[in-house]
Amino acid sequence: MKILMFYHGGSNNRGCEAIVRSGTALIKNQIQNATVDLASRKPETDVHIPLIDTIYCDKPKKIKKYSIEWLNCIIQFKLFKNENYAFRVIHSDTIKLIPNYDIFLSIGGDNYCYGEQPGIYEIDRCVKKAGKKLVLWGASLGDEDLSDAKLEDLKLFDLILARESLTYEILTKHGLSNVKLCADGAFTMEKEVLPLPVGWQVGNTLGFNFSPLVWNKNKDSKQAAIKLVQHILENSTMTIAFTPHVVEEGNDDYACLQDFYDQFKNTGRVLLLPNNLNAIQYKGYISKMRFFIGARTHATIAAYSTLIPTMVLGYSVKSKGIAIDIFNEEKLVLSLNEISDSNKLIEKFQEMVFEEENIIQILANNIPKIKNRSQNAAIYLSQM
Repeated sequence: MKILMFYHGGSNNRGCEAIVRSGTALIKNQIQNATVDLASRKPETDVHIPLIDTIYCDKPKKIKKYSIEWLNCIIQFKLFKNENYAFRVIHSDTIKLIPNYDIFLSIGGDNYCYGEQPGIYEIDRCVKKAGKKLVLWGASLGDEDLSDAKLEDLKLFDLILARESLTYEILTKHGLSNVKLCADGAFTMEKEVLPLPVGWQVGNTLGFNFSPLVWNKNKDSKQAAIKLVQHILENSTMTIAFTPHVVEEGNDDYACLQDFYDQFKNTGRVLLLPNNLNAIQYKGYISKMRFFIGARTHATIAAYSTLIPTMVLGYSVKSKGIAIDIFNEEKLVLSLNEISDSNKLIEKFQEMVFEEENIIQILANNIPKIKNRSQNAAIYLSQM
């Protein structure tokens, strides 16, 4: 079985890396002699990931003005109001690979949370036109994300693997019969434990992740988060380890967290983890923390999966759905609107500390079940 993972933005987003790492391992553990290749926009960031057989460059092509392709795009749009030819040119690096594979895994489940994706839709149509199997791996979508065009695209898939129950319920409610419930493969991802940095308190260090993505959606959220950090430093003995998880230009946790570090470094109780670690190394540090507060979903998955009590600065259906699947409620998940309320952040932090032992016990009981559900994704794939 030859499988191509596509629409991967690169591993400077450690969450995307976690999806590729864990997905490849799950598939190869389940499907004997499977070949798993990757089409990536930034292949140079993925070369360290084990088990991938081949990595292809999949950078969207620019259509040169006055070229034959450009003229054809103009004709198609002017005469037929059709942009599909243009998208086939833009994504030709992926489309030309279609004859070589049996199954195509669209691994950017988050891509469907961010408006219309006509380029993805055209790739999907080309895959199905060629008679190949099409799978959406680790999907998360809310009602607000769905449109008629997106639903038409989702109907093309032979299999949609929803990574939490809210997405599963939403998609089945909209009449999609090709949906199976699993869990994010990153719950099963290994960790690499590096030496702890100077200043790390064993058993008393809290991890803190914040992202430009959240800040841009709620401009007051950063100041509220700073007040939360100040509260933690003033009302506990914990060290705070600021933990980046995405280090892309224009969407860089490290640059954002540098502001937090600079503001509190004189306390002697804050650390800023480096921006050059891979996903399993960040998971190794997170596994040694007492608590974790995070905006990036896969940073919080690293915490949950290593039994670390976690507070989520949630901004999408996936954060809520993952928490519900673990705790049977939206436990310690704050909505986008709530995270600009410093009093609400402090209240939830205090709840996490007060319920620390109980939360650890719930995680110990339920994370093995979630990991088993993660493995179901590869089982469903093997049955195609």
